[in-house]
Amino acid sequence: MISPADFQPVTLSDQELFRRYYATYPQVHSDNSFANMICWRDFAAYRFAQVGESIVLSSTISGATKFRCPIGPDDPALLRDVLLLARDHGDSAPFIVFGKEDQARLARAFPRLPLHPDRDMFDYVYRTQDLSDLPGKKYLTIRHQLNRFRHRCAYRMEAASEAILGELREFLVKWCEWRDCDSSPVLAYEKEAILVALRHFTALGLTGLVIRIDGKIGAMSLFEPLNHTTALVHFEKGLPDCEGIYKAINAEVAAILRSDFEYLNRESDLGVEGLREAKMRYHPDHFVSAYIVRKTDIREEYL
Repeated sequence: MISPADFQPVTLSDQELFRRYYATYPQVHSDNSFANMICWRDFAAYRFAQVGESIVLSSTISGATKFRCPIGPDDPALLRDVLLLARDHGDSAPFIVFGKEDQARLARAFPRLPLHPDRDMFDYVYRTQDLSDLPGKKYLTIRHQLNRFRHRCAYRMEAASEAILGELREFLVKWCEWRDCDSSPVLAYEKEAILVALRHFTALGLTGLVIRIDGKIGAMSLFEPLNHTTALVHFEKGLPDCEGIYKAINAEVAAILRSDFEYLNRESDLGVEGLREAKMRYHPDHFVSAYIVRKTDIREEYL
């Protein structure tokens, strides 16, 4: 049986191990991406265990621990062990399932086990061509806002690189002063996550784009490949100096990525007020689902 003692923190030195697993078992949800686990480690305390040919992940936020489906070959016995581990050592909703494949895997192995959607954790996935071209009436308002930005603001695009990481840190300080990051635990953790991303920018394989207004960074986006069809935007920030700058960075990133990726994953809304409406305004092509299993549902008769 797997136990909590089998788990260890996810660290940067584990990157090659995860790269090998993810090459065989591509991930679809942002939460399981290696860069996400490194950048948000102070917030979510990601841990992993190698069990046979699989990796099992857990995360702990404010003392509440959740486990995930094993990453590896289909193994109902291991899946059952992880469910029991989650029941005995996790929170009230101790097991989370990301995406259709893992949902189907759980349904095949344990068809009586209830799954409950966690809408706050659904990832939003868009067609890069749509975000780049903003076609048709449904994008009319966004197109108008973007065109106003392009006509009113003197700007230029620049790839994020090691050479401007210091400027990006300064930009983040300004952004956090504007948003008052220290008054919000979520924004404070996000600030630290971005600083980790900048500190390990090259090691994590991140790329990015910035918009300069009058020579100074006014917006940034950091992203990476998630799988062979989908790129993942981890962080996107803009200052209020020029109206429409978020529309611009969004469209420009999509324009860069569209030749290599059909889709762009822009992560979940975490139930943050206003964020869901903003993400829906861009008309996602589909979602990557997230389902939870409640502790009270992990019963012997269901397994």
